[in-house]
Amino acid sequence: MRDVLPALLPWWRSGAAAGLATVTAAWSSAPRPVGAAMAVGPDGSVVGSVSGGCVEAAVHDLCVSVASSGMPRTARFGVSDDEAFGIGLTCGGTISVLVERVCPASFPELPALASAVLAGRPATLVTRLDDARHLVLTDDGPAGTLGDPSLDASVSDLSGLRRVGEVDVFAASFRPPARMIVFGATDHAAATARIGSFLGYHVTVCDARPIFATAARFPAADTVVVDWPHRYLAREAAAGRIDDRTVLCVLTHDPKFDVPVLEVAVRLDVAYTGVMGSRRTHRDRLARLADAGVAEVDLRRLSSPLGLDLGGRTPEETAVSIAAEIVALRHGGSGSRLSETDGPIHPARPRD
Repeated sequence: MRDVLPALLPWWRSGAAAGLATVTAAWSSAPRPVGAAMAVGPDGSVVGSVSGGCVEAAVHDLCVSVASSGMPRTARFGVSDDEAFGIGLTCGGTISVLVERVCPASFPELPALASAVLAGRPATLVTRLDDARHLVLTDDGPAGTLGDPSLDASVSDLSGLRRVGEVDVFAASFRPPARMIVFGATDHAAATARIGSFLGYHVTVCDARPIFATAARFPAADTVVVDWPHRYLAREAAAGRIDDRTVLCVLTHDPKFDVPVLEVAVRLDVAYTGVMGSRRTHRDRLARLADAGVAEVDLRRLSSPLGLDLGGRTPEETAVSIAAEIVALRHGGSGSRLSETDGPIHPARPRD
């Protein structure tokens, strides 16, 4: 839902009714994950997606109908689905979709949700499926109600589709975007920052050289920091701004920068630490880190040379290679060509 909020909010402020469809459950190789959303504005315009194309037209029509009637609906779409306008997911899997009306009367809590999510603060939206009442939980406190104080109190730590007593609710949690920190103010760093932003990361570029580390050279980065990489990373870790979703890309290609920052990085619980360089550079780097007292078990956490073997050479092609490795590791992908693999394209998701 995060990606449809910028469009939903102006429609809400205009007082007009929009339709919102949210995937509340997904089974097998469904194309979009739980929480994916599509919104249809008062003029019929569409933002977001719930299926990647298979059933978008049917969901669009359902959104228009619900925006007009104000009566929430739940529809299920699957490979052999005979319901929901007779349209199924041709690519496989099954999704359950909640469709609701969005306007000041039906969703008065929307500004509280948008304020937190768009500012990168954690938030949880709990929706009651039978009547689409909402409870928004942020660090500013709760907004709205599910219609029963005891129900409100029991859903604070829920996620996904759940039955609480006699009521079905869907809880969507919004964490701040994961961080990508790129060390080295190079052309490869600029390309990596662009693709990191495209993937939804909050991107920081850090370099100790102020003549190179400028916002003008890295327009895709959310933040450009002039500091020694190891000092900046240690400070961010100490402040609790590094977590297990963080990806680190060390692209400085200079031992005086690489080795100190990697001494810090290998001891952090992060999703990925990739380092640019040839295999000879990698061997030299490992020796320097070992001499600095880094344990063998920590050295094995490095992805170096970073990226998948795509054969590319340009900064942009290298950035695609880096991003491909990050995505593959995040989702357990093999990195192989799909035409040379068997089985489902999308990993099976457990039933909620």
